[in-house]
Amino acid sequence: MGSSPLATRPPFRRWAHLVLFTITFVYILFHSSTFISSAFSQSSPQEFARRSQILSKCAYIRAKPGPPPNFHTRTQSDRLADSENTTPILVRNATIWTAANDGHEVLTGDLLMHHGLIKAIGDIPLSLIRQFELKNRKLEVIDVHGAWVTPGIVDLHSHIGVGSAPQLNGAGDTNSRKAPILPWLRSIDGLNTHDASYELAMAGGVTTAQILPGSANNIGGQAFIIKLRPTAERSPSSMLLEPPYTLNGSHFDHTLTPRWRHMKSLTHSQGENPSRVYGMTRLDSGWNFRAAYDSARKLRDAQDDFCAKVESDSWDDLAGKIFPEELQWESLVDVLRGRVKLAVHCYEAVDLDGIVRLTNEFEFPVASFHHAGETYLVPELLKKTWGGTPAIALFASNFRKKREAYRGSEFAPRVLAEHGIDVVMKSDHPVVNSRYLLHEAAQAHYYGLDPALALLSVTYTPATAMGMGHRIGMLKPGYDADVVIWSSHPLSLASTPAQVYIDGIPQLSLPGHYIAKGPTTPPRTPNFDSEKVAAVVHEGIPPLEPRSVKSAIFVNVSRLYVRGDDSSGVMCVSEQAGLVGVEDGRVVCVGQCSDFAEGDVDTVNLEGGAITPGLTSFGAPLGLVEIRLEPSTNDGSVHNPLNGDLPAILGDTIMRAQDGLMFGGQNLLLAYHGGVTTAITAPSGTFLQGVSTAFSPGAAHASVENASVVDEVALHVGISMSSRVGVSTQVAALRNMLFGRGRDEVLRSVRKVSLSSCIELTLISIVDVESADIMATLLRLKDEYEAHSGRELRMTFAGATEAHIIAHEIARAGVSVIVTQSKPYPSTWEQRRILAGPPITQESLVTALLKAGVNVGIGVVDESNARNTRFEAGWFLFTSNGFIDRTTALALATTNLEKALGIQREMPQDLVAYRGGDVFEFEAKAVGVISETLGRIDLFV
Repeated sequence: MGSSPLATRPPFRRWAHLVLFTITFVYILFHSSTFISSAFSQSSPQEFARRSQILSKCAYIRAKPGPPPNFHTRTQSDRLADSENTTPILVRNATIWTAANDGHEVLTGDLLMHHGLIKAIGDIPLSLIRQFELKNRKLEVIDVHGAWVTPGIVDLHSHIGVGSAPQLNGAGDTNSRKAPILPWLRSIDGLNTHDASYELAMAGGVTTAQILPGSANNIGGQAFIIKLRPTAERSPSSMLLEPPYTLNGSHFDHTLTPRWRHMKSLTHSQGENPSRVYGMTRLDSGWNFRAAYDSARKLRDAQDDFCAKVESDSWDDLAGKIFPEELQWESLVDVLRGRVKLAVHCYEAVDLDGIVRLTNEFEFPVASFHHAGETYLVPELLKKTWGGTPAIALFASNFRKKREAYRGSEFAPRVLAEHGIDVVMKSDHPVVNSRYLLHEAAQAHYYGLDPALALLSVTYTPATAMGMGHRIGMLKPGYDADVVIWSSHPLSLASTPAQVYIDGIPQLSLPGHYIAKGPTTPPRTPNFDSEKVAAVVHEGIPPLEPRSVKSAIFVNVSRLYVRGDDSSGVMCVSEQAGLVGVEDGRVVCVGQCSDFAEGDVDTVNLEGGAITPGLTSFGAPLGLVEIRLEPSTNDGSVHNPLNGDLPAILGDTIMRAQDGLMFGGQNLLLAYHGGVTTAITAPSGTFLQGVSTAFSPGAAHASVENASVVDEVALHVGISMSSRVGVSTQVAALRNMLFGRGRDEVLRSVRKVSLSSCIELTLISIVDVESADIMATLLRLKDEYEAHSGRELRMTFAGATEAHIIAHEIARAGVSVIVTQSKPYPSTWEQRRILAGPPITQESLVTALLKAGVNVGIGVVDESNARNTRFEAGWFLFTSNGFIDRTTALALATTNLEKALGIQREMPQDLVAYRGGDVFEFEAKAVGVISETLGRIDLFV
């Protein structure tokens, strides 16, 4: 027979516990007797029930959110449906980064998960494993051969599901434009379960995301947290993680521990968002916030007064009254009560200051500041936020698109961390494809963020910021079984999941190869100390002009690559160069440079780094666009002849990018610092865009000798399903331009400098196109023209997301392809058939095209990303399964690209020196350009 717990204790302790129990019982009985007697003697049972409900509601509104006391005693995840009972899985021989111990705990061993939970981790006893085998009769064992294993990636700022891919009119529920203050809206009400992004995000290791409303409002509404995996129910509600009990009204058990609520708030945004939608200024936004919070404060105070009377048993004063509630303000009242994890979209110091003052006026906490471009400049201001310093959610390098983002810095994560402020890397999906959220953390690490903090920035830190740190973002027994197995160290370039588990359920359909393929240690990042200091001193706009010298000698050089003769490609001319002497932008000696070294020359130690050909940028409007959303800083878009009559003053002119170039911009100089020595830019526009130009990003202005590398490169035309006119109309116009048919005056004016005549002048036609079907039509048009004219129509497809579908046809036609999305995303309908690449597909678009025999170059479309061209090429190198070697990867952004653009002249032998590592790795830093174009050596050290 069992015995009472009290019976096993010593007599004195049993007596003491009985006395304490009796005193407690009498106290509770005494203090509740007045209420009980009045409830039963003065009112009906219904009134008693009503009063009990009100008392519990009053207690509930003051209770603090969080997990219930018994949360970690659970044996199965609350997210699993009966049909989703999973087989226990044992991951063997793993290098496990748990996120514990401030991100410094790394275990070597095993991980056991079952029923959606982590059951054991590290050195797991054999007896426990056998227990699972006996109990479940089946245990899936996966040997990962030392591969890195981390918690699932957590995205604190995403619009996945509400800003769906592909973009369709009926699938965009990110914003409401009804009013600037809309705290009553909820992202869950627009969550599309058919967003193509879910699969892509999971393929990047993302397991959890906070779905925020958009940025058109000062208060955009309530956010919800989801797990990304498909569920048996297939509904948005079944994707939710710990939704607040208020989700479906106010009728629920108020004795439950409250769950966190989430909300998106937005300060004034210069150039877009509230100012663009409502024509507001910061002054308007400030008043909107204060008026809204004042309304919420009045309601909160009314509730508190009501509950004070309830709890003092002043029921007579409440006769005929009900608990004060207003559905539209109840979520903002919870903000004031500290029951909401508030995410504030806020870039500039002026806006941060306004929000910090607001939090102190109305006494509410902020969980996180998002975008937060200038936070690194005002860390002490952030610490004045009421309730504690928020976490800061940042991009790694996506800056300068608008005025308020122009002072953002890649060193912000490091600076904030040095001030003891939590840093989160976020996607703002689809602004950054959340599949590559880990890449944001890897870039932050490259620019100086501690590796532990970098990994925490996409796991436990965002989980904590959203109030879910008790169950996700860490690998620990009792936590959700959201686990990622990586192909290499998570912070290495192009690290890719081998498998992703959400709630213990595998999400990737793979052949089962879990062997680690890449680096197993974090990259040894370069020293950016001086650049970090300059970013702060110059408030985000540091001087980027290089120091130019006539002669220099580079020591401790590992490899030297150069362009081959007659544009035959890129080749390695020295595996152990040692010393490389340069003068007037040319290499004058390799290895034996003793005589040269005796002169008055600068010496630059590359510490084992390499010298490679300078890269060529294509696709981004470098030199034509400085701040994209500030028209006064841009060249603007050319006139589209299909959208209306051409202005008479233009006559038959085709626009030339060379005429609108602006030198010395931040994006241009950062690209130069990133190893881009030639920028090829086309006019911005649709359909007939104009003629591109090639120039040196390092030139101070257009009059510098050789600033222009090739005046006229190619004629650019765009054919898109997103145009205001149909594809058939665009192709018909192109056919008329080729054949000189039709009577339309616009086409007749274009025909005077027709595409065919441009070709005779050796210009190649670059067609910006995404759809395989449109590409097939253009190939037929090419055949038709060549049969009719007897001349070759030299054509290249740019963008070409779906080119893999007709890769062999493209190769047979002799058409080149310039891939401008190294990380493909089905943003539009005509991009929906992407070749996703590993781990979803074995091939990437580039490898598929190369294997079909297509000449392939690469480009980028975002001017702020041009600086990362070398990493884009490296992405293809490291995910090609060994098919692409380093010289081929270099050719993608040099000789292959120039061939695709029809550049027939021999390009300058511009070279870039990288310190500390390979050009494609996060360990290397460009420290100088050996510019044959400009006849000098530009040093960044």
